[in-house]
Amino acid sequence: MTTLSGRVHLPPFDGATAWLNSGPLDPAGLRGSVVLVDFWTLTCINWLRQEPWVRGWSQAYRDDGLVVIGVHTPEFGFEHDVDLVRRATADRGIDYPVAVDNDFAVWSAFSNHYWPALYFVDRDGVIRDTHFGEGRYEQSERELQRLLGIDREPVAIRGTGAEAEADWPNLRSQETYLGFVRGGQFASPGGAAVDGARDYRLPERLLINQWALDGQWTVGRENVVAERADGSIAFRFSARDAHLVLSPGARGPIPFRVLLDGEAPGPSHGVDVDEQGNGLLADGRMYQLVRQADGVSERTLEVTFLEPGAEAYCFTFG
Repeated sequence: MTTLSGRVHLPPFDGATAWLNSGPLDPAGLRGSVVLVDFWTLTCINWLRQEPWVRGWSQAYRDDGLVVIGVHTPEFGFEHDVDLVRRATADRGIDYPVAVDNDFAVWSAFSNHYWPALYFVDRDGVIRDTHFGEGRYEQSERELQRLLGIDREPVAIRGTGAEAEADWPNLRSQETYLGFVRGGQFASPGGAAVDGARDYRLPERLLINQWALDGQWTVGRENVVAERADGSIAFRFSARDAHLVLSPGARGPIPFRVLLDGEAPGPSHGVDVDEQGNGLLADGRMYQLVRQADGVSERTLEVTFLEPGAEAYCFTFG
């Protein structure tokens, strides 16, 4: 970032590898506008739950001089696919400019470390505030109003589906990565064979927040890959919602089946499966598998992929 007279100025976006919804933008051309920069990645549950507010602010304050710029910096390898970013942008109704930051150049220019991350920039191009992670919505909106020089009631916003706010009081399970670099809590007997295909089986019992594999899988740096049909992943969780970041790799659409405590999920199915637990892994993104309908209790989730090639990256909960 550029510092002038002790003030941090908006860095350039020169390193963006593509732009969506706009041509390239730069700090000079943004002078006179209040700018909100939002770092995101399409599989991040924290960003998904924050996005209704950012989208709502963009629409509510655009005519007052607010320019929102999304910066998509990928966490996982498959998120470098610009078509996936374009699809996520359309699916979320994002009509503000998005800089595709596949080389982490914009991320580095901001010295950013988080998804999501918000940077609040005044009309002179000076960064006046930051916020990392979810929450603080009313304070953030008031900061935007202060920079815009207006005072009105906050926008009424409520996330739905995968964008719904987490059930924080009952959330006992946390984000769990599956690749060997950041993975933990793996409970298949014999442990994981790193970077090589191996047959796994589920243990007789999973403890809370443990996960395991069944069938032939390869455990890689950032994911686990099903090498044969009917490979399964199981997780013992306690949360209203259970999600799994998945990609079909090069294999194309892969059908899968979800069980809760050995049975079809029924009314506790997530938005990406039906009541019988049937789902289709068609592209790389976060899939909501469970939304408990009758209160939160400790459950065992099992996902079985009916064809080989499924790549699983991370469990998240809400």
